Amino acid sequence: MESFIGAPHAIACDAVTIYSKLTNPSLIQQLIEANADKIQGEARQHLDAVKFTQDSIAIQSPMGEVTLALNRETSEEGRRVVYTASQSPVPINMVINLEPQADNTTMSTAELQLNLPFFLRKMVEGQLQEGANRFGELLAHIPFDKL
Repeated sequence: MESFIGAPHAIACDAVTIYSKLTNPSLIQQLIEANADKIQGEARQHLDAVKFTQDSIAIQSPMGEVTLALNRETSEEGRRVVYTASQSPVPINMVINLEPQADNTTMSTAELQLNLPFFLRKMVEGQLQEGANRFGELLAHIPFDKL
């Protein structure tokens, strides 16, 4: 399985709180709805392609809708949140690694794990790396302590 790992980002919140929020994606939907008037342009269009439920995230893609369901077996409280794609043409995991820090902050790293054929990997690896980086940046801007 190929891994595309984004840059680490500091989040001003403890890892256990972040884990509890990330394992309930409907909270993110509530945050988006509460701040819809502050989300502009292209960011709004991207959010319109994403749906959040109690335990999954559905994303509209060129391949159709991809649903990422919370994988409680491989997630580890306060350390790692894993979402696994169901009904995807290739196996996909979206992983958020959490590293607690002494000052009640958390270093987070977003990771996309895919099982891609070699020829396809060369075509999309730049986009997947960019996706991991952007996802990590997005996580760093979520006010987890206020959800």
